[in-house]
Amino acid sequence: MSARMSGRMRIGLTLPSFVQDAEIPLAVARTAEECGVDGVFVYDHVFRRGRDGELRPALEAMALLGAVAEATARVSIGTLVLRSSMRPPASTAAAVGTAVRIAPGRVIAGVGAGDSESREENESFGLGFGSVEERVRELERTVLAVRDQGASVWVGGLAPTVRELAAREADGWNAWGINPALFMEWARAMRSTAARAPFACTWSGLVVLDETDVAANERAAKLNVSGQAIIGGPATVANALAVLADGGTEWAILGAVDASDPRTARLLGEAVMPLLARR
Repeated sequence: MSARMSGRMRIGLTLPSFVQDAEIPLAVARTAEECGVDGVFVYDHVFRRGRDGELRPALEAMALLGAVAEATARVSIGTLVLRSSMRPPASTAAAVGTAVRIAPGRVIAGVGAGDSESREENESFGLGFGSVEERVRELERTVLAVRDQGASVWVGGLAPTVRELAAREADGWNAWGINPALFMEWARAMRSTAARAPFACTWSGLVVLDETDVAANERAAKLNVSGQAIIGGPATVANALAVLADGGTEWAILGAVDASDPRTARLLGEAVMPLLARR
């Protein structure tokens, strides 16, 4: 079912996972729900390296998801994405099933095979990393285990074998940070071959959102943001997201570069989404 058929593209926000204090992501989740954002999503890491090479703390994905489920009542909650190499399929399925019992009808289980940035985490904990082929096989086992737990299951990743798996076995696909035109080209192809219906094609990427374009660009400069991030005030961000909405995208999920600041959730819900709704 396309975004046009369902009425509108849904908007999600990733929560800050690389912090010591769990109340920080919970505060962002509550603000997102209060302001009408459709979904909040957690990352799956056990640590992260900053640009200076120092290790940063990380909140474990499923523990945080359970806390977010309890702290909210309406908003969809999800993982973006659980790596199949981190847990046996049965453990992932049990964790997702527990989240569904806490928050019935609200859970989206995004799963993925991991990429080169995941290798250090896996190997630090003796999990191994495996070849692309091995990781995709494990991903398929995870998808098959998780999809009967009452959650929508999205597969995240850009590799052709991962996209083929998503269309064959999952309820949706997520792509992080790719050009919207390429995303929509791939999405059209995947919808035409998807075995399960409805099938959601979902885009995610970084954002720096502020009251005005000038303020957003100043913040982006201070944060040393480069690459494919959407940077701007509400109108600029809404215009960028409208390209995805017009292409039938079911979800756009934004990762705020300064994720710990609830202001992004508030501006997204109170300023950007109303502009999109009026298009």
